[in-house]
Amino acid sequence: MKIAILSRNTKLYSTISLVEAGRKRGHRVRVLDPLRCYMRIAAGDFSLRYRGRALSGIDAVIPRIGNSITFYGTAVLRQFEMMGVFTPNTSDAVLRARDKLRSLQLLARENIGLPETVFGDNPDDTADLLETLGDPPHVIKLNEGAQGQGVMLAEKRATSQSVIEAFRGLYANFLVQEFIKESEGADIRCFVVGGKVVAAMRRQARDGEFRSNLHRGGTATVVKLSAAETDTALRAARTMGLNVAGVDLLRSRRGPLVLEVNSSPGLEGIEATTGVDIAGEIIAYIERRVRRRRPHKIQATRRKVSPALP
Repeated sequence: MKIAILSRNTKLYSTISLVEAGRKRGHRVRVLDPLRCYMRIAAGDFSLRYRGRALSGIDAVIPRIGNSITFYGTAVLRQFEMMGVFTPNTSDAVLRARDKLRSLQLLARENIGLPETVFGDNPDDTADLLETLGDPPHVIKLNEGAQGQGVMLAEKRATSQSVIEAFRGLYANFLVQEFIKESEGADIRCFVVGGKVVAAMRRQARDGEFRSNLHRGGTATVVKLSAAETDTALRAARTMGLNVAGVDLLRSRRGPLVLEVNSSPGLEGIEATTGVDIAGEIIAYIERRVRRRRPHKIQATRRKVSPALP
């Protein structure tokens, strides 16, 4: 199989792991910077070029698209889809997951547990907006933040109002959510591949911090999921249309609550914590799907060395 990985950084742990897992299983793998891909679109005709050469014969593409290039990255991914290339996460699914507000609306429609959330635009409605949510603390987060960036905890209503006014002054889109005190600064990252939770870890925020992201100094341990947590993670990924997803849950008195569904979850922290070869799980899933779509293109035997894609 020929596999392309859309990533701007060949030195990222997740990118390296996917390349190694693919080549270990006998596939030809190449990392493509999505910003160096360019496309031709004509009636019934779609093509892609990369650094002056045509991209063809690719069986699968794995998107590892950063937030800052969502628009162009998903356009490139969509072009691959139009060319008949399989992807575990489609461009539409990535866009759904990147928009926190849209994600929450879709999850709520499916009756999936989540922290109560409010959203509004007009400054005149701020007081009533907060009244609708209830007493602080409130969690205020940018709609398109990542790794804990743009997430603040306001312990007083006046603080919530001030942060909201500041975000509005920056013309930023944001959400305000209830603070789940009983989670005690911890969340659970569930890694979903092909409709199965293949690994899970509990992340604990460091002292004085409410965000549990490992990039923010949080610590991680292996966790055993309840049946309800497993079901919630799978339903959340399915609702977003993602076959590879990191689903972040909070444990609350009313059951598991979905914080976020990530379309490009990092592999380093959860592989190190759980010992699960998640990159290998992703490649194995792609093999199964491509085999069903194009059986004549899958080699029956594994090769030890894989040349680069042309």
